[in-house]
Amino acid sequence: MCGIAGILTTEAGRLDMRPALDAMQGALRHRGPDDGGQWRSPSGLAGFAHTRLAILDLSPAGHQPMSTADGRYTVVFNGEIYNFLELRRTLEQKGATFCTHSDTEVILRAFQVYGEGCVELLRGMFAFAVWDEQEQACLLARDRFGIKPLYFHSSGGGLAFGSEVKALLASGLVAPELDQRAVYQYFRTGSVPEPRTLLCNVQCLEAGHHARWHAGRLESRQYWALRFPTDTIPAREAVAATRAALLDSVEQHFVSDVPVGIFLSGGIDSTALVALAHATGRTDLRTFSVSLPDSADDEGPTARRTAAHFGTRHEDYPVDAATGRAIFGKFLGAFDQPSIDGLNTFALSGFARDRGMKVALSGLGADEIFGGYPSFTEVPKLARWDARLSRLGSARRAVGHAIERVAPGHRERRIGDMLGQPAGIATAYTTFRGIYTRAEARMLAEHYGGAAGGEPDDDMRDVLPFDPTSGDAVSRLELTRYVRNQLLRESDVMSMAWGLELRTPFLDPAVLDVAGRVPAVTRLRAGKRLLLDAVPEIPRWVAQRPKRCFQFPFEQWLDGEWRQVFAEVSRACPVPTETWYRKWSVFMLERWVERLTAAATIHEAVAPAVGGGTHG
Repeated sequence: MCGIAGILTTEAGRLDMRPALDAMQGALRHRGPDDGGQWRSPSGLAGFAHTRLAILDLSPAGHQPMSTADGRYTVVFNGEIYNFLELRRTLEQKGATFCTHSDTEVILRAFQVYGEGCVELLRGMFAFAVWDEQEQACLLARDRFGIKPLYFHSSGGGLAFGSEVKALLASGLVAPELDQRAVYQYFRTGSVPEPRTLLCNVQCLEAGHHARWHAGRLESRQYWALRFPTDTIPAREAVAATRAALLDSVEQHFVSDVPVGIFLSGGIDSTALVALAHATGRTDLRTFSVSLPDSADDEGPTARRTAAHFGTRHEDYPVDAATGRAIFGKFLGAFDQPSIDGLNTFALSGFARDRGMKVALSGLGADEIFGGYPSFTEVPKLARWDARLSRLGSARRAVGHAIERVAPGHRERRIGDMLGQPAGIATAYTTFRGIYTRAEARMLAEHYGGAAGGEPDDDMRDVLPFDPTSGDAVSRLELTRYVRNQLLRESDVMSMAWGLELRTPFLDPAVLDVAGRVPAVTRLRAGKRLLLDAVPEIPRWVAQRPKRCFQFPFEQWLDGEWRQVFAEVSRACPVPTETWYRKWSVFMLERWVERLTAAATIHEAVAPAVGGGTHG
């Protein structure tokens, strides 16, 4: 796990890469505190920078950027490839020779043999770039679920890329201009959907895509899409097949040359990881949790009981309002793009890293695959209700406008807003998961981003041709929107802020290949019944515990100890901020805008020195 950055240009010597690469590497140092390296191509058309968190092959042989002996191919890589030993054996049979024991070299050799097709052979989480000096072309690639990020800025034929937006801002190559449409989308849902970022001229390579840069042109192609296959697994085989896939995934996610811990809460998902790891024969497990001594929803006691049950070496981090506020100050220096998530991961990652860990497993993804959220019942219900109202024709929209104008609560206002849009499962989902209505988000976008540039594109199209009762549709929406744009993005940034690699065994395509073939009526049974049946070792005090989404008691903190920190939000905001997450989203966007102001100064000072006209 690492930080990567690079610059590609069409004219050697037109751009002095060193200052920009130095700045980008410095901005990513927290992601890879163990080592760092830079490389520039003999042609002068490409430059890479890397910061290393050593997980596999801890020796200097794992240093990056890594080149082939003849200098033709060079790779810079962030992530982990869990099937690298299997791929290595296959490549050796084809005549490849290896100088290291790293998964980085496996990517390099696989590209030599398979070209861009190598991406489809990789099982893991990854973002990487491979430069071909002979072709003067570069392959950029990102894993299927989008666990590892890759942002880029393209202008004037040149390209700059990095693991975080802040690295591109630090380069001086990117003008810090706020994208008003992205601000609108941020206030709608609490995060910015791919491929947009909050910057006008920075995008992210979408999950399941790779792109080829050559002669100033970047062409992207999707190599994987999230689908639920039609060749279903019979219900009688579902439990055994799911268990086998989960055991295999957990086994793969323990591939490491350093110890691997597990984030343990009081819930089913993280407990399932501990139980599965125990079932694979691991007896010296380390687990970590956050407890909330001033909250009625404290999961610490349940996590400690579970840890004792499985005999793990458990450590608990108690966080009250004062501790949380101290963590929050550090968090504000670590976030990359704002969202309404991430503080809990930031706190627990820092605690685990302080206890000597470099790798930890997270239960992220299980709720979305096995139906653990209220959205699996509430979104179809909302969609069916809206479909019936569609019979009213234009009167439906009028009713919606009336509700939105007079409703006292934000939930009712969002429902009124829904009636002014085309009915469908995605519209219902956005209403359920949303933060602000379209009108409110538009006002906020204008407040922070200037005059409106026409009606913002919601980009909230239905993603599956399923009827409103389809659980698979909700599952896909959760995985491609909430998980991809919010949970994974924040999990990466907040864990890597401490130099901790966070792995997500449930988000393994091999798991979805099996679980996705289980019909929704079985896979999404209430209470995550399929997961409980597949992992019967989960103790009853966890299995029978009411579902709770772990989060800090923000409502309590913002009304108490944190009141002064957020005091200005409600006074200055042009729309109501009744809930903690509405206040939080405004507060975080304001901090981002402050960061852009500072970045503008860097851009003005640095861009001329690095030939900003080439990219900026």
